Amino acid sequence: MSIPALSHLALLFPGQGAQAVGMGRELIASSSAARHTFAEADEALGFSLSRVILEGPADELKRTAVTQPAIVTTSVAAYRALQERGAFATTTPAFAAGHSLGEYAALVAAGAVAFAAAVKAVRARGTFMQEAVPEGQGAMAAVLGMDAATIRAVVGETSSDDAYVACANFNGPEQTVIAGTTKGVEAASAALKAKGARRVLPLPVSAPFHCRLMAPVQPRLDDVLAGVAFRAPAFPVVTNVEATPNADAARIRPLLVEQVTAPVRFTEIAAFLVSAGVTTFVEVGPGKTLVGIVKRAPGLPDGAKLLNVEDDKSLAATLAALA
Repeated sequence: MSIPALSHLALLFPGQGAQAVGMGRELIASSSAARHTFAEADEALGFSLSRVILEGPADELKRTAVTQPAIVTTSVAAYRALQERGAFATTTPAFAAGHSLGEYAALVAAGAVAFAAAVKAVRARGTFMQEAVPEGQGAMAAVLGMDAATIRAVVGETSSDDAYVACANFNGPEQTVIAGTTKGVEAASAALKAKGARRVLPLPVSAPFHCRLMAPVQPRLDDVLAGVAFRAPAFPVVTNVEATPNADAARIRPLLVEQVTAPVRFTEIAAFLVSAGVTTFVEVGPGKTLVGIVKRAPGLPDGAKLLNVEDDKSLAATLAALA
């Protein structure tokens, strides 16, 4: 018998940048499901990812090949802690969505892929991304206080074969991230400031994600995902590539491969969820970035619940709100 969907609720899973040394510590102490998740990740990867997450050093945790499985592990641990306390026992969420690598955690939560397979896949994904562009040759920057259409236009005018740049993340009406070669991002940043952007902030990342410079990652990641068993999700996952829900197992792999070079369309994802009638949003994993994006989504009704689960206090508050 299928479990009915909780039509007003969506789960959100964070992406790279949400990491912090010590994330998940309280959940590990209070939840056997969370502890098991961290132990499962260590076993799947063949090294103590949990030690790096809990003890650092921060420079090690910031390495893309470590950050990606660390965030997925912490997010899935938080989701399983919710389940352990009775959430979704009689209903399922209407949708799940993740920011970039967060889509893998969303797929795990939806039962579309086993956690061990997902954590190994994102470990490989992060490694391939790190290796795609030599350090120092790529860059990313967050553009604040300018609408996405203007940013697209300026980026289009400044990008060239010699100085490539593109929009990489759409994180709300007032924040878009650009990525490309170092020269391209610097040129676009200057042009955007001249055009009236409130701020353009270089990001401390090791590679230019979600642009065509990541193309070498795609065949390597596709080979890894070819060995992963995907199933139809128990509830639809709104994809980064299309900003629409997918429940077709056969489409998961190609969408994850395309995601590597495609921009993250989280502004549109938030708008879709609001338009679909979602009024309760739960960010599962470290930070509150995604519920912050949803908070600025047009049409969000008064009284919408913006919740998160990353420690014991937020877990208890979310369980109370869901009850």
